[in-house]
Amino acid sequence: MPELPDVTVYVERIAARTAGQELLAVRLKSPFLLRTFDPPLSSAVGRKVVGVRRIGKRIVLGLEGDLFLVIHLMIAGRFRWAKPGAPIPGKVGLASFDFPVGSLLLTEASTKKRASLHVVSGEAALDEFRRGGIEVDGATLAAFRDALVRENHTVKRALTDPRLFSGIGNSYSDEILHAARLSPVKQTSRMTDEEIARLFDATRSTLALWTDRLRKDVGDGFPEKVTAFREGMAVHGKYGKPCPDCGSPVQRIVYAENETNYCARCQTGGKLLADRALSRLLHEDWPRTLEELEELRR
Repeated sequence: MPELPDVTVYVERIAARTAGQELLAVRLKSPFLLRTFDPPLSSAVGRKVVGVRRIGKRIVLGLEGDLFLVIHLMIAGRFRWAKPGAPIPGKVGLASFDFPVGSLLLTEASTKKRASLHVVSGEAALDEFRRGGIEVDGATLAAFRDALVRENHTVKRALTDPRLFSGIGNSYSDEILHAARLSPVKQTSRMTDEEIARLFDATRSTLALWTDRLRKDVGDGFPEKVTAFREGMAVHGKYGKPCPDCGSPVQRIVYAENETNYCARCQTGGKLLADRALSRLLHEDWPRTLEELEELRR
């Protein structure tokens, strides 16, 4: 799922192309994309774009007359920029937002169509999409601490909870926790002031670092390779590969459709975190440390 750095760059590049442009047409290929009926989608046609912004992981196109198109890409949704009137891609195409200078194509490469489009009127209507999470970039350490310890969760879950923090998901939370040298299963209620401060700094610096990297990669173009797995990431998607800081193999915890990646030596004092599926299979044979794991492999 595109997270804060990816969505921020999407917002900037969409704004660069569409600001002041009239929305000539909206072509829907998937009727399941549109989740509202009043105001009708047709009411957006003929209005100029007056602003593009981010609310959490959603992208909001502001149009004349206080009308807003709110788009959530979910896991597999992506934008493409194409020539004016370009055809909507075959199996993955959902919609096209047509402007005089080009067409903004919305695609979703998944059999489960989860991306959504809401049409709402008035600034107050946008409150429905604000989950309450703080924007870490503009937050104080005190505000960050308050959000983090509001409920007792693992720190990984807390970082990815949109009610606590805005725009952070599975990918960048792995990178943040590696930078902070913290276990993903550390309970927030047991974190020290020093650990919270370290996490605060790592969250801000990691999100800023990747936002700047993506900006430089895209330049004046348009994001074409938005992915959860990026070259240069320390641990996310790097299972079995060496940690860039200590060289130990990156580990993982698999659950549902996601996995958490971490470095045992850098983040958990060498302790292996139990993978639910494998630990149930191996029971007492589950290795507890990197040393035990290496011994089993030998």
